[in-house]
Amino acid sequence: MKKSLIALAALGTIASAAQAQSSVTIYGTVDTGITFSNHNVRTGTASNGSKFGIDSGNIDTSRLGFKGTEDLGGGLKALFQLEAGFKNDTGASEGGGFARKSVVGLAGNFGTVTLGRQSDILDDAGHAFTSVKDFGNFVGSPHAFDRLEGIRTQNSIRYDSMNLSGFTGSVIYGFGEQAGKTTAGQSFGAGGTYANGPLGLYAGYYQSKFGSSPSDTLISGITALTGLTPAQLAAANLDGKTVNKTFSLGASYQAGPARLYGNWSRVNVPDVLKQNIFELGADYAVTAPIHLLTAVQHTKTSIDGLQGSKPSVTQFNLGLDYYLSKRTDLYTLASFAKGRNGALVGDITAPAVQGSNGNSSQTKLAVGIRHKF
Repeated sequence: MKKSLIALAALGTIASAAQAQSSVTIYGTVDTGITFSNHNVRTGTASNGSKFGIDSGNIDTSRLGFKGTEDLGGGLKALFQLEAGFKNDTGASEGGGFARKSVVGLAGNFGTVTLGRQSDILDDAGHAFTSVKDFGNFVGSPHAFDRLEGIRTQNSIRYDSMNLSGFTGSVIYGFGEQAGKTTAGQSFGAGGTYANGPLGLYAGYYQSKFGSSPSDTLISGITALTGLTPAQLAAANLDGKTVNKTFSLGASYQAGPARLYGNWSRVNVPDVLKQNIFELGADYAVTAPIHLLTAVQHTKTSIDGLQGSKPSVTQFNLGLDYYLSKRTDLYTLASFAKGRNGALVGDITAPAVQGSNGNSSQTKLAVGIRHKF
């Protein structure tokens, strides 16, 4: 009897140890609000109109995720993360499957290596040091192409260094997976972040090439907007051509109750356009739960072969964020964007109406609730 009890106790200890060596976490965000915007294009007409609605993901994309680790011993861990976006105003999936992140990898004293569909270091920096931290998706078009709001690289491998006194370096490479032409669809990026005390810094670069299955999802997204067929794209003979070069750097500083930040990005689409995005902003904690938010962005675009005035957008953002708890907050956001010389304002898939002089403007408001779990 005693031997049986001892054996059962030993088995229980082994099972508990095995369970402690691995863990899985379910997490997510649900963000929804009532929104208003004016000067939207009216379907089938050249006039504009106001729009009211309930939108999902005003600040953070609503999402559901699973992540876990397994201790392999000797400081080595296996890890995975699966994250799916959804629109909780309609219940529809956003991007399909685990389009936000789908990775597996190893972590240890050497750093972390992950493989799958993932974002690059500019997304990390954007969510830590820029207006994306406070306004998220509400900022919209100013960060449409500089990757700070998060654009995925599929078929990729990413390496992140250990934290070295506040500095973390990262490199990413995306495979184009096109037979006969290795460079077609490939992409790569590198950069680093520094966070120590009140100071935060980042710098990052990303470059991608066209292909039938581009690893940079920004390319496939823009291609879908053109409406060109695969045959038409193949006839353009763009395989292996560099279509995106993005460099960004910025800083943030916590001065008492105020977090101040600024950044600059340079986007280059060879033989097409060059774009500079400048941003300044602040998050001021009036009290622990009440934050006043402000940011201004100015985007200026040079189009190759186009002489004269350059398209530009200036956008002002204001916000009030009230934290009911660490996981739940209420927010009120407002933005005003002014486009000049043919620059797009608003959602790039449905921009605001432009006047005969190429100028446009849009005011946008949102009142919502965000809960994290």
